[in-house]
Amino acid sequence: MSKKVFWDKSSPIYDLFETIYNRKVFTGTGAKVAEMIEPSDNVLECACGTGAISIYIAQKCRNLIATDCAVGMLKQAGKKCHMYQNVTFRRADITNLKYKDESFDKVIAGNVIHLLDEPEKALHELERVVKQGGKIIIPTYINMTRKSGKLAVRIIEMLGADFKKQFDMDCYKKFFSDMGYKNVKYHVVNGRMPCAIAVIVKE
Repeated sequence: MSKKVFWDKSSPIYDLFETIYNRKVFTGTGAKVAEMIEPSDNVLECACGTGAISIYIAQKCRNLIATDCAVGMLKQAGKKCHMYQNVTFRRADITNLKYKDESFDKVIAGNVIHLLDEPEKALHELERVVKQGGKIIIPTYINMTRKSGKLAVRIIEMLGADFKKQFDMDCYKKFFSDMGYKNVKYHVVNGRMPCAIAVIVKE
C-alpha cells in the first residue's frame, strides 16, 4: 500500500484513534503551536492531516494555507475547519512546494518528518518559503522512551504506515543539529506519546 493510499484510507478514523490513544497531546499540540501565531501572520501548514493543528491556527492568523498529499485528509480537515473563511486547503508535496521564496510568516509541518525518505528536502523547502525572521515550526511525536509508544507505532505500521525514523528527545535535537540548525528552541507537550515542537527562526 502506498503512503498516499494509507493516509487516504485512514483519514475517516484518524481522529478517533488519536483521541482514544493520545487525546491530551492531540489537542494540546495545536493549542501550543497557536501560541506562536500572530493575528497578522500569513501561514503555510504542510501535512495538515485532518486539521488537528489547523483548527487552532485558523483562530489566530490572518490567512492559512493548509496542505497535505492525501485528498482524504484534506477532506476531513475541510470539514473540521469549515467555519473559518481565512483557510484554504490544497494538495501539495512538502519536498517540492509551489510557492515563491519568503512567502509566509510562519510555516508548520506537524508529525511528518519521521515519515519522509528525504526530510532534508522538506526542511530546505520550509526554510525557502518562510520570510527572513519568520519561524519554522515542526511538531513531532517522540516515542522511543515509552513502551506504549512503541506499541502504537508497531500497530500503525502493521496497518500500512511507513515510519522512516523514530525519535526520543535527544535524537530529535541531534537530527536538527546534524542538518545544520544550531539555534533551535523546543517545547514538549506531554502525554501518553509526547510531542516535541522544534522552532527555528530563519536568520
